[in-house]
Amino acid sequence: MTFSILDITDEKDGGKSRDKKWPWFGAPIYAAAAFAIFYATVLPSFHSYPKMLYQVDEAQHPDEFIGERAMQHLAEYSAIGNKMSGSINNEVHTVNFLLREIQKIKDEARLDLYDIEVDTQYSSGGFYLWGMTISYRNLSNVVVKISQKSSNNENYLLLNSHYDSEVQTPAAGDDGVMVVVMLETLRVISRSEKQLIHPVVFLFNGAEEACMLGSHGFITQHKWAKNCKALVNLDSTGAGGREVLFQTGPNHPWLAKYYQASVPHPYAQTLAEELFQNNFIPSDTDFRIFRDYGGVPGLDMASVMNGYVYHTEFDTFRNVERGTYQSTGENVLPLVWALANAPELDDTAAHEKGHTVYYDFLGWFMMTYTESVSVAINVVVSVAAFVCIGTSVYIMTLDNGADAPKAVVMRFGIIFLVQAGTLLAACGLTLLVAVFMQGVGLAESWYCGKWMAFGLYFCTLFFVFGLLPALYIGFTKRKTNMKLDQTIACFMHAQCILLALLCIIMTSMGIRSSYFPMVGVFFYAISVLLQIILKLTLKKTYFVTVHLLCQILPFFFYNYICYATLVTFVPMEGRDGPESSPDIMVSVFIIATAINYAGFVIPIMHKFRKPKIIFSSFGVITIIFIILAATSAGFPFVKEVAPQRYYVLHTQRTFHNLDGSTKQDSGYYIQPVDTRLHELDDSTFKNAEPESWTAATCAAEPYCGLPLYSGRWIDWKESARWIYSTPPVIPLSINLTQLSKQSLGGNKVRYEYNLKASDRVMMYIDPLDQVRVTDWSFDKTPLEEQHTPPYLIYAIYSLTEEPLNFWVELEHEESNTEGPYLKLVVSEHFQYHPEHYTEDYKQFLATFPDWTYTTDWFSALESWVV
Repeated sequence: MTFSILDITDEKDGGKSRDKKWPWFGAPIYAAAAFAIFYATVLPSFHSYPKMLYQVDEAQHPDEFIGERAMQHLAEYSAIGNKMSGSINNEVHTVNFLLREIQKIKDEARLDLYDIEVDTQYSSGGFYLWGMTISYRNLSNVVVKISQKSSNNENYLLLNSHYDSEVQTPAAGDDGVMVVVMLETLRVISRSEKQLIHPVVFLFNGAEEACMLGSHGFITQHKWAKNCKALVNLDSTGAGGREVLFQTGPNHPWLAKYYQASVPHPYAQTLAEELFQNNFIPSDTDFRIFRDYGGVPGLDMASVMNGYVYHTEFDTFRNVERGTYQSTGENVLPLVWALANAPELDDTAAHEKGHTVYYDFLGWFMMTYTESVSVAINVVVSVAAFVCIGTSVYIMTLDNGADAPKAVVMRFGIIFLVQAGTLLAACGLTLLVAVFMQGVGLAESWYCGKWMAFGLYFCTLFFVFGLLPALYIGFTKRKTNMKLDQTIACFMHAQCILLALLCIIMTSMGIRSSYFPMVGVFFYAISVLLQIILKLTLKKTYFVTVHLLCQILPFFFYNYICYATLVTFVPMEGRDGPESSPDIMVSVFIIATAINYAGFVIPIMHKFRKPKIIFSSFGVITIIFIILAATSAGFPFVKEVAPQRYYVLHTQRTFHNLDGSTKQDSGYYIQPVDTRLHELDDSTFKNAEPESWTAATCAAEPYCGLPLYSGRWIDWKESARWIYSTPPVIPLSINLTQLSKQSLGGNKVRYEYNLKASDRVMMYIDPLDQVRVTDWSFDKTPLEEQHTPPYLIYAIYSLTEEPLNFWVELEHEESNTEGPYLKLVVSEHFQYHPEHYTEDYKQFLATFPDWTYTTDWFSALESWVV
């Protein structure tokens, strides 16, 4: 009797047939089958949408979301055009659109069952965010509260989306589609006889893109804010598609449980939450404001499809994925109903029980459990895998045809070291290819065609995962009696042990995404356990069959997450900043997913003849793709589909010197937002000032004398370009008036100012040597936390003629009684006034190739020494 755990054939031939290899041409068939499974299962699952319901079918679908109506609303919303906070389109036309549709809902509502209250809020305030002190005035929100007459509960559910937009975009995807989903959700609830224990507040907020000011105004000032006990936030980083749940709580696992129980099309990943909260995503949502300033726990959801159109003029009604309306509506409506009837809303503090681990499986179903349960699951699965692998190796030592037990254990130990080296080498070489691509100026070749990432990074990983073990197997095949299947199994065992160790390490570090390697370990342990059972009962293991059957689900899972990650993050890498490392980021994502299945799928290819040639073909593919990246096929940018982005500001600068003299110039301030900085050096940027110019102005002026519009631009300014030009037409010049200068003692002075400028202003306050800002009228966070100046202040107002009044207190040396004390810089930004563009500016913008996209406006900057 033999005890080989890996037998796949009958044993009548003494075991020789068990090492007989399959024909080499089976390897490409095996790879093609993997691709076919991916295209037949993963892609359809990711892009699956329910059938849209139409208004003519409404009678047959009571209490259900009607996608057609939401789609019609979005067409009307999108037709308004650009909706920047402070503009007439946003503050008047969009507000009127919302009020009109809400009134229609009230007119058709069951007012015998519901009270529906509507409030148009205008808020003013200030806080500190993203390295900026923010001041805002008179920004709008439209707020609706629906409550059932039979309930007098004072604990509310909050549902939020924003109707304002970024520069130039009609904002159909970000965030119009969520606005219309909220409208239809409100309509369905208002006509339903279903129970609604807790009131629901629908916040249509008018200033998310402007540093999330609308949500801050609501949660800190609105009369209903203190009653809001939980939140569903709806946002977007693309043009519709399935919305992903990427933040929960914090510390309220019951919220994810309700999502799991009520949402029919789940798409949720703790991995996405941890990536988002660790700044891998170059954006933020209102969820932060509700959490930090209102202590409101909740669920943060966003659609992610076609992120190339995010914050561009291409974010139109036509480009929104058609399945979005019904899919998102069918998720949001039952979720709102479930949470509005949740008893936890009456005492959320009592249910604050730690973080949640959650993830969906191809949208088919969802898993969710607490962090403490996650620790138990990860440890139990890892230990069980160790036991199964130990048992498997023990049975190998009992094989009459195998080496002596000591030799088997020794060989397994060597294989473990080889596999550990293989894993490190595979990850290292994949990262090295990414570093090489960035170093030679070929970064982002996968930006439009994600298929490039397969050849560059997947194939590199597969090449090493296969070749190094193949070399070891070839070198030792005449030095051991261990059968090929046993050797292959040992490599898989080693990979499982490495992943289990990784799972345990991640768990010990409090990383909730440790479920990621756990899934692979779990399914592999199941396959080993089944083989042990089969061996002990049927005297056969059906090694390949059992193993591959157990790998189907994890193959689905990891490739689904990898595909979803690339769909989400690849467009983001085109706006992640000139200092980012996009190829390294993408290669890391690929490594993080592929290592969980490659070590179990690739080794099967050792069963085919000529394995070294087979695995070397992956390396050849990598080389071919590197060459392709240097050709037009690898050029990442495509007109209107995946353009390269630039900020372009036509700027006039005025510097007031201490002696009363003034220096003035004007030019185009160009800020690239990705790493391919030199694509236009020989065309549009041929007249740009050299880098030494930037260095000189940075030494003389705060933030290089550039009209920054975001805290992120501070880190990008070294890559900025400046091209001198004719001045812009400024419809409202900066008017800064010093109202008073007051001595507050021997070494303190207070200045009061009045500022009239455009509705968007950035100010830099930079105290000179031996001078310190001790107080001011803005949010005091940077002063209390002793941030390093210059201080960046962002001020915005809407539909008001009132000037901005502010004051600054300074502490100086007692001998310095006359000053100067600081540099004060004001830049104003005109972001939605293209009618004032000069002909020179229009002509300059026309020099950008059609595969680029410019976010453009004009600005003015003035600097004073005070």
